[in-house]
Amino acid sequence: MTSAHEARRLFPNCQPAVQPTKPTLMVVVDTEEEFDWTAPFSRQATSVTAMRHIGRTQDICERVGLAPTYVIDYPVATQREGYEALAEWVQEQRCDIGAHLHPWVNPPYDEALTGPNSFTSHLPASLQRAKMRELCEAIHANTKVSPKVFKAGRYGISHEAVAAFDELGLTIDASVNPCMNFTADGGPDFTDFNSRPFWIDYDRAVLEVPCTHGFIGWARGGGTWLHAAAESLRGLRVPGILSRTGTLNRVMLSPEGNTLSEMIALTRALLADGVTLFSLTFHSPSVVPGHTPYVRSQSDLAPFLGCIERYFEFFFGELGGVPSTPERFRRDLLGGVVTTHV
Repeated sequence: MTSAHEARRLFPNCQPAVQPTKPTLMVVVDTEEEFDWTAPFSRQATSVTAMRHIGRTQDICERVGLAPTYVIDYPVATQREGYEALAEWVQEQRCDIGAHLHPWVNPPYDEALTGPNSFTSHLPASLQRAKMRELCEAIHANTKVSPKVFKAGRYGISHEAVAAFDELGLTIDASVNPCMNFTADGGPDFTDFNSRPFWIDYDRAVLEVPCTHGFIGWARGGGTWLHAAAESLRGLRVPGILSRTGTLNRVMLSPEGNTLSEMIALTRALLADGVTLFSLTFHSPSVVPGHTPYVRSQSDLAPFLGCIERYFEFFFGELGGVPSTPERFRRDLLGGVVTTHV
């Protein structure tokens, strides 16, 4: 599943989970405020105007019978403009709502505003728990939903955060981002994790549904160490050379920063490895140009939406895949519906 050392450090009681028989896709949307990704972190950047247009991706999901999971952060959960449509959709079973923690805009504000402190995992355990509690209570107050899915902002999950799940009613984490190492910025190291789901704690029935992230190219078998070596030579643009020559390319199942052909290639490669559960992710502000690096202008919007739509056509058409959600997948596991072992 992962490097034993790193997995046991973050999740001491983890063990593999069973995967679906058919290719299964879920969508997890990081539903958050708009901010300048190149600027220092600010407690004042809390606008959620992009949520007026979240129906752009909701409609695409609904056309294939897929209910997205919106993991919403504190600015979205506490402003009517942010949560109103989602609160209606969840009552109609058109989506699920989870929790997404951006520490810098989530009270209590007891920490210094620094880069490392933007990772939940970098904060004292008591402050992690307090911020998570404030977030979950705000979500329940304004949407009537008790969130089950948690995703740490910047993927900053920690053992201490997971320890608070029982108290808060959380049962699923979606923070692990395989192949990524955030330690240089103060975050966790997921270098040796892969995209397979696993039980963080089987006895507590706490499930991890990682982001879908991996390598394509003829050298993908040595992807972890080869990509790390290439990154260390970034000044020579080695990662770009490896990608252009078809040797190695790190791809995330996301329309942000990845092409449709790359997403399809990653899906085929992971299927060949025995992975059948896939999680497509993106950030809610990307539905409006100018809020993220991935949709900078109006000319970027149609390709962004089209990438999602065409990937769905591939997954549910050519692959014969089926839609799911993190909550539904966990229920299926606990109910014995998922029976294919890997």
